[in-house]
Amino acid sequence: MIPRYSRPDMVKIWEPENRFRIWFEIEAHATDALAERGVVPASAAQALWKWWDTNPAIDVAAIDAIEAVTKHDVIAFLTWVAEQVGDEARFMHQGMTSSDVLDTCLAVQLTQATDLLLADMDALLAAIKTRAMEHKFTPTIGRSHGIHAEPVTFGMKLAQAYAEFARGRERLVAARAEIATCAISGAVGTFANIDPGVEAHVAAKLGLAIEPVSTQVIPRDRHAMYFATLGVIASSIERLATEVRHLQRTEVLEAEEYFSPGQKGSSAMPHKRNPVLTENLTGLARMVRGYVTPALENVALWHERDISHSSVERYIGPDATITLDFALGRLTGVIDKLLIYPERMQKNLDRMGGLVHSQRVLLALTQAGISREDSYRIVQRNAMKVWKSDGAESLMELLKADADVSAKMSAEEIEDRFNLDYHFKHIDTIFERVFG
Repeated sequence: MIPRYSRPDMVKIWEPENRFRIWFEIEAHATDALAERGVVPASAAQALWKWWDTNPAIDVAAIDAIEAVTKHDVIAFLTWVAEQVGDEARFMHQGMTSSDVLDTCLAVQLTQATDLLLADMDALLAAIKTRAMEHKFTPTIGRSHGIHAEPVTFGMKLAQAYAEFARGRERLVAARAEIATCAISGAVGTFANIDPGVEAHVAAKLGLAIEPVSTQVIPRDRHAMYFATLGVIASSIERLATEVRHLQRTEVLEAEEYFSPGQKGSSAMPHKRNPVLTENLTGLARMVRGYVTPALENVALWHERDISHSSVERYIGPDATITLDFALGRLTGVIDKLLIYPERMQKNLDRMGGLVHSQRVLLALTQAGISREDSYRIVQRNAMKVWKSDGAESLMELLKADADVSAKMSAEEIEDRFNLDYHFKHIDTIFERVFG
């Protein structure tokens, strides 16, 4: 992942040093458990931890140099550790296979990454809630197919986003639980050369669950679900970002991204204030979703294992989590600083001569005894006059002058159907459902 879309805490999780430190802990905890069972000398585990307690620097370059010869990353790491620890290190990795280390390490890294993502989502939810409460009753136009429909509130728009991201958070918690599994089962997963108790010991030390049956790798359906969950969250990011982008269009301009002092929107046109952050979020969401299909294709491995999944996960593990972490942080900033224009919202509400109240009149006419088909025809013929006048005419006044309408409704009854507050009488109920 390129630095432009990376944040330091998430990047550290995927750096080689963190990976090698996790590898060591897996090997050392396993050696502890083997020593308790008399498989290896207690002095072997003690030697490993004694060296570790000196807080040694991990020489990534030296390990890479060994790998250049061995062509095997785990063997290179074990060789380097043995050079540091001495003869007792020969008891490391007893009965284990490389996938025991690699898959368990990936589980740890993904749980570490998920904990950051959950914190990101908490910050985003808090920002959305604050702005939703601020604009709980701020009237704005609801749109379907991009066309004016009926009034809503801007707070309700944000409440919808809150509920969606709250669901995303619940899914992420479940995905974390599903991915947080440990496999220390040896070649082809039979535990032939290592006791299942070793796996249980390592899992407990690392805060993982045991994998019930791991063949020689942890089944990749877990990983597929994990990355699919990240893809869904990314789509939620894009949905909210797209809403902001539409609202920032010049002819709408009901909300816009914060434009900081000194910021420039165009190299050619000094007047431009572009929604660059939310456009960026749309692109980042596409990238995160792009990692889902490779994760799904990793599920079908040959027999007890192959490594066709390995190169894929070396990409998508860091890239998907780093990208989503950055995107969640960016969206939080957008919402926190979002410029919201209630006056423009009201202006847009009023722009089409009251057309947004057409349904209320339709329903009133049906209740007054006119068939639904005739009621629809009566209201629509007046509404189309307003539409063609681009809002210059008033639907209320046209209806008052329509003999078919006035025969069934008084002027006061017609006016009552154009009451904006009518549409907001259940906003409290919606907010109670969302925020409790």
